[in-house]
Amino acid sequence: MNTAHAGDDTKSGAPNMLTIRNLTRQFGAKAAVDNASFTLDRAGFIGIIGRSGAGKSTLLRMINRLTDVSSGEISFEGRPVSTLTGAAKRQWQGQCAMIFQQFNLVPRMDVASNVLHGLLNKRSTLAAMFNIWSDADIARALAILDRLGIAEQAPKRAEALSGGQQQRVAIARALMQDPKIILADEPIASLDPMNAQVVMDTLRRIHDEDGRMVIANLHTLDTARRYCDRVIGMRDGRIVFDGTPDQLTTGVARDIYGADASFSEATTSTALPADRAYAEAMLS
Repeated sequence: MNTAHAGDDTKSGAPNMLTIRNLTRQFGAKAAVDNASFTLDRAGFIGIIGRSGAGKSTLLRMINRLTDVSSGEISFEGRPVSTLTGAAKRQWQGQCAMIFQQFNLVPRMDVASNVLHGLLNKRSTLAAMFNIWSDADIARALAILDRLGIAEQAPKRAEALSGGQQQRVAIARALMQDPKIILADEPIASLDPMNAQVVMDTLRRIHDEDGRMVIANLHTLDTARRYCDRVIGMRDGRIVFDGTPDQLTTGVARDIYGADASFSEATTSTALPADRAYAEAMLS
């Protein structure tokens, strides 16, 4: 087990940004997340890897408070998160945006309105119900779509877009919240390799340009190495690796995935033969 904490440069006396301490979530007799602990001292790009059922999604859902904590603690900038209720909990969820594998858009609603729904925690229920938004809100939504290279899709129904475009709309909706953390739960699992690259480049660019913390659940090792500053490996609900991408050797990966010597990284690869030029052109 590797317990190195990549980029651990917390200044003396300064609170850690995000602290997970002995976090557990029980579903009956089974622990989906089992005594997980780690600290993020700065707004890095963090990848969480592991096979299906390792506890990755449950971990993110607990951080966002979509799933309650059985035991343990979550704190952000010194503030307890795992015990929040009511309005305080909703406020936290506004600061901690979720992006899902299946996009979670309203299919028959236009793209711009889907993005504006990122403001649901900050606007009245009546305004959201009747799709009433201020000119400033609309302008900001269109600016975010333009930044992500899909402004021309704003009037179209979400269901008319490709999977990669829909995921960028979901990212735009998350940015509409102006969150401190973006949690991406398998954001490329439903996409072909070309669109997966575009989406991951988008998330990395948001991190680099905005300084936002991004925590992404990922299946593939090449994606984790290419985009992440730090990688956390989970197996059977436990954290079994915590280190830098260059420490993620094939041997370590076998331990994370519970595989034998026949394990091949190629089975998890999303690598493209082309270079990054295509994805960068898509985002320009």
